[in-house]
Amino acid sequence: MEIARNILYGLSVVVQPVNLLWLTFGCIMGSIVGMLPGIGPATGIALLLPMTFVLKPAAALIMMCAIYYGAMFGGSRCSILLNIPGDASSVVSCFDGYPMTLKGQAEAALAISALASFIGQMAAALAAMVAALPITRFALRFGPPEYFTLMVCALAATTSLAQDSLLKGFISLMLGLMITTIGIDLQSGVQRFVFGIPELQMGIEFVVVIIGLYAVTEILENYKTLSSTGDTPMQTKFGRIWVSKEQWRRSIGPILRQTPIGFLIGILPGTGGTIATMMAYNNEKQISKHPEEFGKGAIEGLAAPEAANNSCSIGAILPMITLGVPGSGTAAIMLGALMIAGLQPGPLLFQHHPEIAWGIIASMFVGAIVCLIVNLPLAGLLVRLLAIPPRIMYPLILAISFLGVYTAGFSTVDLYLLTIFGLLGYFMRKYEIPSAPLILAVVIGSPLEQSFRQSLMLSDGSLRIFARSGISVTLLALAAGSVVFPFASAWMRKRRQQPTAVSH
Repeated sequence: MEIARNILYGLSVVVQPVNLLWLTFGCIMGSIVGMLPGIGPATGIALLLPMTFVLKPAAALIMMCAIYYGAMFGGSRCSILLNIPGDASSVVSCFDGYPMTLKGQAEAALAISALASFIGQMAAALAAMVAALPITRFALRFGPPEYFTLMVCALAATTSLAQDSLLKGFISLMLGLMITTIGIDLQSGVQRFVFGIPELQMGIEFVVVIIGLYAVTEILENYKTLSSTGDTPMQTKFGRIWVSKEQWRRSIGPILRQTPIGFLIGILPGTGGTIATMMAYNNEKQISKHPEEFGKGAIEGLAAPEAANNSCSIGAILPMITLGVPGSGTAAIMLGALMIAGLQPGPLLFQHHPEIAWGIIASMFVGAIVCLIVNLPLAGLLVRLLAIPPRIMYPLILAISFLGVYTAGFSTVDLYLLTIFGLLGYFMRKYEIPSAPLILAVVIGSPLEQSFRQSLMLSDGSLRIFARSGISVTLLALAAGSVVFPFASAWMRKRRQQPTAVSH
């Protein structure tokens, strides 16, 4: 009864004309930025973050969530039609989506992508509604030591997922923590690393870091493609965008099987849609009776990752709301927006601001319907945006980035910082240093420091306080395991390879 009452309350918030308007706007914008190569949901939210300053918190957060899962809906359009992924999580959609287009099945590919995304999001939203209250009740047992160890665990988990090197992940993490130390210390009032620049006394604005690392970096990264991408042939005229009974029969199983996997992966800090889609694709290929069809236009190979991708986006939002720990880089940006609005994410959000907490969760249901309406009937119209030449699109995005940052604080120093973070992001991309640990560190760096200090004040400076709670000990063990696991995995692989080498 309590869950039903909360759901109805959340729906009453979402269907308010203003909130519904911004939800629809977010779904449309998310579908657009998801389609455009190299943009992605994080960049889309970063670009629109200054707009949220003039909106009420509920409308702003509902819009940003809509951009997130709207981008998951729209991300596959570019993959299916051009074989160019809109973002990293859409890479897997190229494997069978583009071969379907080459076989004259673009309409079916677009349709099953939208339907799989819709089912994945609806099922994940239902799971989020059921799981939200138990998670928040558990989180009420958290004090400063537990929150500190929770954030340490999230940072360790995110850092350990660095694709090539754990060292690169820690470099990104330390850069993010260093950024959070700039400004006036909240407890002592001492200025830290301001270098005589008055504008730095309040720290570096989150929006500057995000837009620099995503929008400006994307422009610099894609500059070399300005002349080539616009000439890519693209199908712009479509017949009836729907699937046959046989195609639906083959798709429904993979959708239902991979939706819960995507949701569970999304809850884990630092994982994201790329891991979820790859796992979903590999799972379906392994259990398929015809694995040789995968990569050649198998509709199962498109349906499974699309469902996992959208359910993963919902899963990533849930820990952000209930625990204050984002499940992805995009969710970390939304967490920063919550804090900018003066709201404290976590269990108290459900008590003090239930209209925001339950409004966000209920918007996932309504947003799924809106996204389906936008992406299914209007697919033929929306994909025409892919024909915009990059030489026009990228300078426009760059102009919006600088304008958005300047209007947020009306400071020329922010423009210099934006350029610096854009160059920083470019070099991080070049040397394959992941940005997710940096983003997460910037978001939770200050709360991490404050929780640590509060814990020491409660214990008169003793570190034993972190071992007094079973929750803290468990979280520290998980953090240590996250760091040790990559080394243990590498050692086990070497051990398995050694007998093979000896036998040869």
